[in-house]
Amino acid sequence: MSVLPDNLLRYQKFFGFMLKYWNSDLFTQTAASALGDENNDEKDEADYDQTPEELVDDLKQMGPTYIKLGQLLSTRPDLLPDNYLKALASLQDDVPSIPYSEVSKIIEEELGIRISKAFSSFDEEPLASASIGQVHKATLRSGKPVAVKIQRPGIRKKFLDDLDTLKELAEFTVKHTQVARKYAFDDVLAELRRILLQELDYLREAQNLISLGGNLKEFKHLTVPQPIPDYSTSKVLTMEYIDGKKITSISPFKKLENDLSPLVDELVEAYLKQIITDGFVHADPHPGNIHLTRDHKIALIDLGMVAKFTPNMQERLLQLLIALSQDDGEACADVLLNMSEVDEISDVKNFRKTVNNLVMDSKDQMAKDMQTGRLLIQMNRVAAENGIHISVEVNILGKILLNMDQIIAVLEPEFDLRKAVRTHAHKLMRAKMYKELKPENLFSVALETKKLTENLPERLNKISEALAKNEFSIKVNAFDEKRFTDGFQKIANRITLGLIIAAMILGASLLMMVPSSFTIFGYPGLAIIFFFIAAIGGILLSYIIIFKDEGFNQKK
Repeated sequence: MSVLPDNLLRYQKFFGFMLKYWNSDLFTQTAASALGDENNDEKDEADYDQTPEELVDDLKQMGPTYIKLGQLLSTRPDLLPDNYLKALASLQDDVPSIPYSEVSKIIEEELGIRISKAFSSFDEEPLASASIGQVHKATLRSGKPVAVKIQRPGIRKKFLDDLDTLKELAEFTVKHTQVARKYAFDDVLAELRRILLQELDYLREAQNLISLGGNLKEFKHLTVPQPIPDYSTSKVLTMEYIDGKKITSISPFKKLENDLSPLVDELVEAYLKQIITDGFVHADPHPGNIHLTRDHKIALIDLGMVAKFTPNMQERLLQLLIALSQDDGEACADVLLNMSEVDEISDVKNFRKTVNNLVMDSKDQMAKDMQTGRLLIQMNRVAAENGIHISVEVNILGKILLNMDQIIAVLEPEFDLRKAVRTHAHKLMRAKMYKELKPENLFSVALETKKLTENLPERLNKISEALAKNEFSIKVNAFDEKRFTDGFQKIANRITLGLIIAAMILGASLLMMVPSSFTIFGYPGLAIIFFFIAAIGGILLSYIIIFKDEGFNQKK
C-alpha cells in the first residue's frame, strides 16, 4: 500500500476517524456480529460510546465522500443497529453555497454563452445547496421558469481521490481482517463509486428524468421535471422549475383542508409500477426529494440515483411485495431464500422462523408506524445473522420503502399501505401478464422454436447413431445408486418411445410432401394416420408419466 505525500491528509483524516471508532462498543458489537460471536442479550443501543448523532456529525466533518458513504451504509442493517441506520438515512449535506461569481463562470464555460444571453433572469441566491452541486432559479429567454443545477468545481476529483484512498485501505483490510471480508468492504466501496459516478454525470440524470417522466405519464397527480437539453451538459443541468414545497414543509392546515389520500395512493401505485413493470426506479425518494406543488401534484425530483431491476428480479420483488401485503411470513421467507446465496453454514430453519415472526408482529400496522420498509431492513439483518446473503436488490427495495413510509406518514398517517400494495400489485401483475402475451413479445419464443425444429433431426440422428454403436451414455450426479438403477430401464423406455414418436412425426411430415390418392381431410392419408398415432402415443406417454409413474409423484 503506497502512501504518497499528496495523500497524507486523506490518510490522516481517515485514520483519525478509525482511531475514534475502532475500540468503541459500536465497532466491537459489529465485529462480533460479523464473526458470529454476538451475545443473545443485545446491548442497549443507548450505551454505545458514540451516539447516532455523533456518528453523523463526524461523517459530515470528514467531507462529502463520507456523507455519501454514510447514506449508503444506511441500507446495510447487517452492519449497524436500527437507530444508527435511521440517523444515517436522514444524513444530508450541510455545506456552504458556491459564490455566484463561480456559478456564472461554470455556466458560461459549459454552455459556451454568457449567462445574461442564456437567461433573462438568474437568481444569485441558490434554492438548495449540496455536496455535489447547488440549484438556482432562472428564467429562459422564452419566459419559461427553470431550475439550474450547477456542479461544484473540482468535486469530481475530490470524490475520486477519496475513493482511491478508501479503495487502497479496503483492499488492505479485506486481505488481513476477517471482519472486512465478512462484510465485503471492497464491494461496499465499489457500489459507492458506481453511485457517485452516476450522480456526477448530469447528462445521465437528464436522461433519467426523461425516462421516469415517460414511464409515469399516465399518473395525472404526479409530475417529473423535464430537462432542457440545449441548456444542459455533464456539469450543468437545466430543467423545468417545480413551484412547490418539500413534503416535510407542508403545514398541518393544508393537510386538514385537502384530502391527500388519492395523492398518496397514486404515489404508491407509481412506485410499484417502477419496481414491478418498468424495472427503473427513483431510488432516493427521501422527503426532501418529494415536493407538493401549488397545483396539488406530487413532484419527484433529483434523479441522480436510480435503481434498475432485471425482469427476473422484478418478478421476485413482486412475489415479495404480495407476500408482505398478505402478511404471509412463510411466503416471504421462500421468496427471500430464492433470491439469496445459501451455504452449509446457513441456518435456514431459524431464518424462516424469525421472518415469519417479524411479519406476524407487524400485521395491521399503519403508515404512521413506518413498518414496511423497516421490516425489510430487519429481514436483511436476520439473513446476515443466519449466514444468508440476500440479493442487494432487497436492500434497495428496503431503502425505497423506508423513505416511502416516512412520506406517507407525513401526508396521510392512517393510510393502509399493506392494502394499497395488495390492490395495486395484483393490478400491475395482470397488466404485466397481458403485455407479455402480445404477439411482438412472442417473437423470441418463435425463434427458439424455429431453432429447435432445425436442429432436431441432426440431434435425433446423433442419438440414434450413438444407440446403434452402443455409445449412448447418461451422466447422473447422484448418491442413491439403487434409485438410479431402478429407474434406468424406465428412462430408457421413455427415451425409446419418445424417439419413435419423434420419428413418426418426422416421417409423417415427409409423407405430406408425397402426392397420394388416399387422403384424409384433403391431406395424404398415410401421413395423417402417422400424425394421429404419434399424437395418441404422446398423450398416453404423458398420462403414464404424470398419473401412473410413482417416481413422478413421490420422488420428484
